[in-house]
Amino acid sequence: MRIADNGGWTDTWFARRGKVLSIAVTPAVHVRLETMRREDADTPVWFRLSDPDVEYGYEPRSGRPGRNPLLEAAIDEMGIPAGAACRIEIRSAVPPGASTGTSSSVTVALLGALARWHGGAPSPMRLAMAAHCVETERLGLQCGVQDQLAAAFGGVNFISIDNFPAATVARLPLRPAVERQLDERLLLIFLGASHRSDDVHRLVIKELEGEGETSPRLDTLRRCATEARDALLSGDLRAFGAALSRNTEAQARLHPALVGQAAQRVIDAAAAHGALGWKVNGAGGDGGSVTILRGEDDGLVDAIAAAVPASRSIPIALSPHGARVEVIGVMRP
Repeated sequence: MRIADNGGWTDTWFARRGKVLSIAVTPAVHVRLETMRREDADTPVWFRLSDPDVEYGYEPRSGRPGRNPLLEAAIDEMGIPAGAACRIEIRSAVPPGASTGTSSSVTVALLGALARWHGGAPSPMRLAMAAHCVETERLGLQCGVQDQLAAAFGGVNFISIDNFPAATVARLPLRPAVERQLDERLLLIFLGASHRSDDVHRLVIKELEGEGETSPRLDTLRRCATEARDALLSGDLRAFGAALSRNTEAQARLHPALVGQAAQRVIDAAAAHGALGWKVNGAGGDGGSVTILRGEDDGLVDAIAAAVPASRSIPIALSPHGARVEVIGVMRP
């Protein structure tokens, strides 16, 4: 999954061109696909989800909706081999709606497993673009490209979108000491409620669409991504933290509701305890999560818990790897 996505909102169709600094972290999303003969299964596809805890069957390309349109669209996009069936188990240590791109991570992982079942091994870019296609074309969702790219590539990346959705991904060659400090100082604070702000997002999109790709507000977000990249490359964590905070301020200028009350209380506690910076993850809004780049104050996590009792800190670590497929046994189409 990804955090600290400076430049988010510029990786979209209405921005046309964008700059995003994205950090991939664990815990990862895990998809387990068990294959079998169709005659040995009650249904072609059987899903088991960990959060919420639910199991159900699905008939691919039947036209009958199931319980999770995203998963079903991924199955319909890739299909399953004739005469075959599968059980798919999906689990994540991160709550749904945490604004860390977990839904895109699930799509990337599921498509990667299905591609291997079909005998293919798509590149990270092709895998990310296929996942983006599932969300935008099959489901008609408003969706940028950064989440899929972070899931497929992993690492700390600078993503350039020159003509949406076409993008280039440049992994930052960070010094080992900088990576260690990021691992030690980055905190992911889940606000205790799933992200929800569809109405606000639609309003922001309408305004930005009207302003066009040269929107000053979009340019500010692009600059925040470039500033974050330059700070990390120079090893200046204070400058990196400042770029995170400026990006959050720029999000709030898109619409005040993009930095919710709980997020603001977390930010206030972080500022009072010497944090170097903070970023409301994803597009922002009620619920979701905040990335904090902490300073030297060991009391920060306790202060955040006191400010937002429903919140919790989710342990994270930098993830140099993106989507990986491990085959156990023989996959028979």
